[in-house]
Amino acid sequence: MTKLNQIIAVEKGVKSKSLQDINAAHAKVQKPALLAGISRTYQPKDEEGEQLPPESTRVQVQAEDVLREVSASLTRLFDVTATKDWANCLARADVTVDGRTVVADVPVSHLLFLEKQLAELHGFVKKLPTLDAAESWSLDPSTDWWKTDAVRTIRTKKVPRNHVKAEATEKHPAQVEVYYEDVPIGYWTTVKFSGALPARRVNELLERVEKLQQAAKFAREEANGTEVTDQRVGDAVFGYLFG
Repeated sequence: MTKLNQIIAVEKGVKSKSLQDINAAHAKVQKPALLAGISRTYQPKDEEGEQLPPESTRVQVQAEDVLREVSASLTRLFDVTATKDWANCLARADVTVDGRTVVADVPVSHLLFLEKQLAELHGFVKKLPTLDAAESWSLDPSTDWWKTDAVRTIRTKKVPRNHVKAEATEKHPAQVEVYYEDVPIGYWTTVKFSGALPARRVNELLERVEKLQQAAKFAREEANGTEVTDQRVGDAVFGYLFG
C-alpha cells in the first residue's frame, strides 16, 4: 500500500513536470506554421513548358494530439493531488508530550498549523523580559509584582563652608576660600518593582514549547504514514473536458 508521505514526496515533481508539459503544449499550438501543411503540383500550359517538381509541407503538430498529451500529464497531477487530499481527510495522530496526550486525533492540516504557530510562540517566549539578575527579588502577594528588599540611602546637601587660608592683618584682609561639604539631611528608602519574569520561568516555558514542537512534528510524521487509497479523478475530469 502507498503511504501519504510517499505521495507528498512525489507531488512536487509531478507538479513541476505538469507545468513543463503544459507550457510546451502551449508553445506548440501558438505556432501556426507547425499546424499548417500544404501540397501542390505544377502543370505547364503546354508540353514544351517548364516542368517543376511538386511541393509539400507536412503538418507537424495536431491539436488533438496536444490535447491528449496535456490530458495524460495533468491526469497524473490530478490523481496524485486527489490522493493526497483524500488521505489528508483521514490522516490523524495524537500530540503526546512525556506520555500525556495534549491534543488527540489531530488531522494533518491542523498539525501543520500547530507547527507554524509554535515556531512563532517560541520566538515570542524567547524574548520575554526577565528580572535583573543583579537584584534579589521576591513576589509581593498584595500587588502580584516582583519586588526587591528595601534599600536605605542617605540624601545629602552641599553646604558652603569657609576655609581661612590667611588671617587678616593691619594691611591685608583675611584670605578665605569657600568650599562645599556634603551634609546628610535625610534618608531614601527604595523598593524596586517589576512585572518581568524570573529567568527560570522563561526557561521552563521555552522547554514546554520546544517539547510540544517536537511532539507536533512526530505526530505529523505518524499521520503522514497513513496508508492511502489511490484516487482516479483525472480520467473523469479530462474525459469530460477533452472527450
